[in-house]
Amino acid sequence: MGDETMREEVRRIAEAARAASGALAQTSAGDRNAALAAMAAALRAHAAEIVAANAEDVAAARAAGTKESLVDRLMLDEGRIEGMAAALEDLAVLPDPLGRVQDARTLESGIGLERVSVPLGVVAVVYEARPNVTADAAGICLKSGNAAVLRGGSMAARSNEAVARVLADAAEGAGMPQGCIGLVASTDRAAADELMGLHGTVDVLIPRGGAGLIRHCVETSKVPVIETGTGNCHVYLHGSADLERARAIVVNAKCRRYGVCNAAETLLVDEAAAEALLPAVLADLREQGVVLHADERARAVAAAHGIEAEPATEDDWETEYLAPELAVRCVSGVDEAVDHVNRYGTKHSEAIVADPADPAGAAAIEAFLARVDAAAVYANASTAFTDGGQFGLGAEIGISTQKLHARGPFALEALTSYKYVLRGDGQVRA
Repeated sequence: MGDETMREEVRRIAEAARAASGALAQTSAGDRNAALAAMAAALRAHAAEIVAANAEDVAAARAAGTKESLVDRLMLDEGRIEGMAAALEDLAVLPDPLGRVQDARTLESGIGLERVSVPLGVVAVVYEARPNVTADAAGICLKSGNAAVLRGGSMAARSNEAVARVLADAAEGAGMPQGCIGLVASTDRAAADELMGLHGTVDVLIPRGGAGLIRHCVETSKVPVIETGTGNCHVYLHGSADLERARAIVVNAKCRRYGVCNAAETLLVDEAAAEALLPAVLADLREQGVVLHADERARAVAAAHGIEAEPATEDDWETEYLAPELAVRCVSGVDEAVDHVNRYGTKHSEAIVADPADPAGAAAIEAFLARVDAAAVYANASTAFTDGGQFGLGAEIGISTQKLHARGPFALEALTSYKYVLRGDGQVRA
């Protein structure tokens, strides 16, 4: 496909979505929920062909030497497709985000004012290796009355095309307007750039992927961007932390899934408690195959217990590994821990493990929760819980690390705006 032909195709898909968005905004909650049920059923019915398309993507990724943690994000099987279908059904039972009266009052003029939730219009999602995003994004957009324009990455191109085709056919078969779910098949970067330039046709753009993709979208797009961020997440072990609780939380935060943005990438520990806490925690991590990058004090503790650790560099504090690797640093206390997190973190998810029954532990918890600048801050729980499903939002469309419009896991509500509806009986303003 030539450059101009590709750009015309992107514009055609976006303009079809724009045409569909007006009709979609007028559909009833019942009609949209019925479409979601049809989309879920279609995923199940076409699971074999989706898995076959995905197998080609996985084989190509492995042949290209892709890290297994990223291959895991790419891979679909019948169980994961069932999860995608179930997530669409979960969306269908959530309350309708449209038509909510957020404020109602009578103005001094006698005019009745209501503020009512409405769709954003056309939502473009640019994403990388996870084909489940295709279903999540399409479902969340449809539930919230928005037309979706999806542009996935080259690694999952066959999978995305198969999933999007199944979903679009099912939605339109259930009465949704043609073009309400569109996929930009070209994985050329110029296709994404064309999409980002369609201000006035596309209402908002959501990037999901690595730091490079997100930065490019933020710097390039003429369309407003909801910035989803990378996850350089931390777990901080305060000196009062219970050892068994610390072991469970650290291993879960790091090892539950390596290639996800809520995985811990740095472990901080109070220096005074390093000898008591680190040996067992680091041994657990090494047993899971995690490579450790530790500062001098943490390496000394590790070495004394026969645990292998590499010297950490400044780059390690800044790295989102998305792999079985973890940076480890000793700190003087909660003040230094907070300073480290706020300097190197990506404002995603941060956790402290401390004893709330201990006065020092309780004070550290409150200081950490109040002073750490992140979308989600945890006391005595794993960062793995930062997820739209876990937060009760249904299938998330992303995790925002910005502060305007949406922050943290976001889904239906973040894809709505509002308008003022005013009813008078002849008022004119002097």
